[in-house]
Amino acid sequence: MSENGYLLELHNVSQVYGSGERRFTAIKDFNLTLKEGEFAALLGPTGCGKSTLLRIISGLQVPTAGQVMYRSRPLVGVNPHATIVFQTFALFPWLTVQENVEVALKARGVPAKLRATRALDLLDRVGLDGFENAYPRELSGGMLQKVGFARAMAVEPELLCLDEPFSALDVLSAEALRGELLELWTSGKIPTRAILLVTHNIDEAVFMADRIVVMEKDPGRVILDLKVDLPHPRQRKNSQFLELVDKVYAILAGQTQPEHVELGTAPGEPGRTRSLPHITINDLTGLLEHLGEMPGNRTDIYRLADGLKINPDYFLSLIEAAELLGFATIAHGDITLTPLGDTFAEAGILARKGIFATRIRRLPLFKWLMTLLNAADKKQLEWDVVQTALELEFHEEEAERQLDTAIDWGRYAEILAYDDGSQVLYLEPAA
Repeated sequence: MSENGYLLELHNVSQVYGSGERRFTAIKDFNLTLKEGEFAALLGPTGCGKSTLLRIISGLQVPTAGQVMYRSRPLVGVNPHATIVFQTFALFPWLTVQENVEVALKARGVPAKLRATRALDLLDRVGLDGFENAYPRELSGGMLQKVGFARAMAVEPELLCLDEPFSALDVLSAEALRGELLELWTSGKIPTRAILLVTHNIDEAVFMADRIVVMEKDPGRVILDLKVDLPHPRQRKNSQFLELVDKVYAILAGQTQPEHVELGTAPGEPGRTRSLPHITINDLTGLLEHLGEMPGNRTDIYRLADGLKINPDYFLSLIEAAELLGFATIAHGDITLTPLGDTFAEAGILARKGIFATRIRRLPLFKWLMTLLNAADKKQLEWDVVQTALELEFHEEEAERQLDTAIDWGRYAEILAYDDGSQVLYLEPAA
């Protein structure tokens, strides 16, 4: 045990990418402590910096500012006491299951005879006894991830970091693997002293973790540190379980703010540039139509998410889009369709396009984009020119996603057009 009882400490950790005008703050002033015996979850939307934090904690990445302490000592270089299980299986296809597990031990200098013994023992613990001579191509997704867990635990890490390890699996495989990992953890059958799970799945975090650190993006930071005081095994239909899931949904969905706050500012202006949620118009329309069927056009966000069976991260993006466009309001964990949203849901195809066009013209990012196009020769610009301008506000990958979304929305509204062959964006003549 460390001097102050903490296994891991993060003090005012920040991560900035780029330089000059292209500086992007991914994480700002992040603080976290983790004790032995804790199973904690980092929960938040895509882009809030969860995976970046795992790389910092494991020593694979050095933060721009702040300090990482492990057992009361500053972390320098790769953390030998931590290991990460990624969402992709990352196995060597030319090696057998046993050999894939032994790779981690070989890197640590473990003798061959001991490597084989330890690998076989771990494969037995995760339920893969009998598959030690199989190759990855012979295994299902769930079994592949079990090999990943066995390989991670082979080096007997004190801190096991899980980077959305169930997200690439089908529903049944993911559920089975969650239960098996929890059984290993709660029974003490693995040497790990603490687990840190990164996820955007609210139900998963409440089901597995004893503590949930809720994050927000732009930049990534903590908005809630919540204790989950429920015994294992947890029952999803338990009222306390449902209350916690509902509470976390309400926190992540937030509350609808006055319009000037909701809309944010345009690129280049003071204040936070409001990004466009990465959703499709068809999905947004489906959500609004579903809300229109609810009594009073209103429902609990968690119940809506549970009924629609949508990926939680994407579901929250849909809600954000509905709120941003003025089609719905959020308050106290409930979502309510506005009169405009109800009109949109009930309208025909052409009327919907007109309403949508009117709403997106209000968005600062669209105003900025249309101003650029109106000022350009022939009212058209190359994709790279617009993306470069957006990279002053967002990192490269996000700038590309923002431009993709803007084009999709603009095309639907018949405001913008895009020629994929020439990669040129231009205003529709009627705009």
